Amino acid sequence: MTKKQTKAFSVNDSKKTLHRNLEFIATEQYKLLRTNLEFTLPEGDACPVIGVTSPMRGEGKSTTAINLSYVLAEKGSRVLLIDGDLRLPSVAKKMFIPSTPGLTDLLMGNTFNVNEFQTDLLKNWYIIPSGHIPPNPSELLGSRRMEAIFTKLREMFDYIVIDLPPVNLVSDALSVANLVSGMIVVIREDYTEKKELERCFRQLKLSNFNILGCVMNNSKAEMGTYNRYKTQKYYKEYAYPPSNKEPEA
Repeated sequence: MTKKQTKAFSVNDSKKTLHRNLEFIATEQYKLLRTNLEFTLPEGDACPVIGVTSPMRGEGKSTTAINLSYVLAEKGSRVLLIDGDLRLPSVAKKMFIPSTPGLTDLLMGNTFNVNEFQTDLLKNWYIIPSGHIPPNPSELLGSRRMEAIFTKLREMFDYIVIDLPPVNLVSDALSVANLVSGMIVVIREDYTEKKELERCFRQLKLSNFNILGCVMNNSKAEMGTYNRYKTQKYYKEYAYPPSNKEPEA
């Protein structure tokens, strides 16, 4: 991997995602999340690894991971965002960057220069996309190679934020329990069901995760449209990802 890949997106491209282009109340909430993390992350961790997940699909975990990593970098820290959702990745699509090379390429043993993943928007903000969709994502995330990669990356950054698959659909997120300093659970107003949230917390606690707290997405004062889970549809998509499709450019 010699060609820098994360130069493609622009402010105009990311208007619907990046916090600096959102309404004032949204930008302030991301900054508040950054402040709250200072009180909840373990002390003495030179490079905290923050996992971001959700009970189910559609709650906004990827958007939260993107914006959390951005506001951390905005304050001057050297920050890496990793798309660890190796079944249905979305960070590259949201940020208008190529999906390869990415995490799976590193896990398959390819060498890399971290500067390949530097963004133009902030020189201290780096994004590693998912890479090609593998047939065994859970095994890759829990592998010794993954641990070795994180050991090396933690020496280079002040924070690492990793976007992980929904806990209640697949076990992938649970595979990184020994790598993350803490987990943020993203829920969505009028969308996340109480039983699914309880199940998510139960799974994380059984895997000995340090749960940093919840982020409520799409919160609004007025009544909005109520969206119910399409559980079977989302389970099918995560259990049988479109691995035969060409990776997004």
